[in-house]
Amino acid sequence: MGLLTGKTALITGAARGIGKAIALKFAEEGANVAFTDLVIDENGKATEAEIAAKGVKAKGYASNAADFAQTEEVVNQVKADFGSIDILVNNAGITKDGLMMRMSEAQWDAVIAVNLKSAFNFIHACTPIMMRQRNGSIINMASVVGVHGNAGQCNYAASKAGLIALAKSIAQELGSRGIRANAIAPGFIETAMTAALPDDVRKEWVQKIPLRRGGQTEDIANVATFLASDMSSYVSGQVIQVDGGMNM
Repeated sequence: MGLLTGKTALITGAARGIGKAIALKFAEEGANVAFTDLVIDENGKATEAEIAAKGVKAKGYASNAADFAQTEEVVNQVKADFGSIDILVNNAGITKDGLMMRMSEAQWDAVIAVNLKSAFNFIHACTPIMMRQRNGSIINMASVVGVHGNAGQCNYAASKAGLIALAKSIAQELGSRGIRANAIAPGFIETAMTAALPDDVRKEWVQKIPLRRGGQTEDIANVATFLASDMSSYVSGQVIQVDGGMNM
């Protein structure tokens, strides 16, 4: 028996990166996994197969997380296919960095829509299901820049700060229905995106981290598993920073 046996998790933006690592870890712990991405291409199908290979039910759904109507449709389909939604991980996210004076309205709107509005969309669609079940764990994937800000990322930082406040608000609204909501704030995590950074930028980041290394996607997945499981049944409205001590 795994920590999540018998539960169904819905993870947004999980065809790759941190979302994929969470999906695989959840599957290892016995959860059936539904996940979304903008398109379910060969990469998405491969992720679906990797999850299913853990011995659980897995299915990927093509969905624009920023689209309210599409979200309602995909959540209803997941409920029909899996029978329940016990865990929601709002992981979908993009970056369109730039200094405030040079940032376009389109850059701002796109990041807020994909990173923040998507979480509203999925929470709005999933909470009636969780309320009927009288249990549920909602996990918003924030960032340390949502806690302390970052020059050149005002749109991204604002969206991640919004995810933190959203989790705290939902924790207060839905706690009496047995639904918990928390946020994870990753620091510098080794992904394809950070691997593309220049060496001098990477070294500068690492020097700010007391553990003197970047984190792994598995580090985030482990914390997500704790928050999704009954081990954290009395944890709600919290922000857990997974950053090697970078932001104290």
